[in-house]
Amino acid sequence: MPYGMMRKVTRRLMLLDTASLYFRAYFGVPDSVKAPDGTPVNAVRGLLDFIDRLVKDHHPDDLVACMDADWRPQWRVDLIPSYKAHRVAEERAVGPDEEEVPDTLSPQVPVIEDVLDTLGIARVGVEGYEADDVIGTFTARAKGPVDIVTGDRDLYQLVDDARGVRVLYPLKGVGTLQLTDEAVLHEKYGVDGGGYADLALLRGDPSDGLPGVPGIGEKTAAKLLAEFGDLAGIMTAIDDPSAKLTPSQRKRLDEARPYLAVAPRVVRVADDVPLPDVDTALPREPRDPAELDALAARWGLGGSLQRLLTTLRT
Repeated sequence: MPYGMMRKVTRRLMLLDTASLYFRAYFGVPDSVKAPDGTPVNAVRGLLDFIDRLVKDHHPDDLVACMDADWRPQWRVDLIPSYKAHRVAEERAVGPDEEEVPDTLSPQVPVIEDVLDTLGIARVGVEGYEADDVIGTFTARAKGPVDIVTGDRDLYQLVDDARGVRVLYPLKGVGTLQLTDEAVLHEKYGVDGGGYADLALLRGDPSDGLPGVPGIGEKTAAKLLAEFGDLAGIMTAIDDPSAKLTPSQRKRLDEARPYLAVAPRVVRVADDVPLPDVDTALPREPRDPAELDALAARWGLGGSLQRLLTTLRT
């Protein structure tokens, strides 16, 4: 195999669930961290510190900041109307509804986007899809190992030891990460990556407005999946009198058929998002040094930005 092809195949891709990380930065860095004009920039600086630590510790060749172009896609809401409904701050007749976000975080998001773009870090969001779907599609197309950095356990469904796909789940900042592979999933949940989506839709998730099957919690869901293999196997078992289901389990699953018919499409991340053609290579130098200097001065990005620049150059 030619060297160029070998290098391409073995490149390590890191995918950031950007909103998940800047939310963590916002709540993890004091809001006393402000720009010269007094605007809080704790999420901006915290995210830059996160990226600096991730690059230092995990040495990705390619890095993509994946964005929520639509945090609550209508096609998911059409299937399950309660999907993320409790997080809607304002309904809009056209375009995505507005998500409830802390007042001092919202103004920082455009700053984060400007800084990432000026650094030259690929930033990808696709209309009609969540960041999870962008991550799922990049992962499906990857030719080498993939590190997904997220505080959202929904993405555990992408873990795949055979392909070198793992989730780096922050336990405390990003200095302490749970390196989530299939062994961790089996230990914690009794499933592999492919089974995690079925587990999640059976137990439900109040934070996403997913009702789940009443009376089927995480442990019961794991036992059912161990017994019947996957959701399709469980659905077949409902109609099989010899299947090892208790009467209450059979009744609850049978009554939940309408939900279970649509939940997989809502819970499973898309892997066919029309991604733009972007350069995902980790930048060594900023795309626009003069503009970056201006952003650094305006927003007081100081040591956080300088540390990241130093790391990118090494």
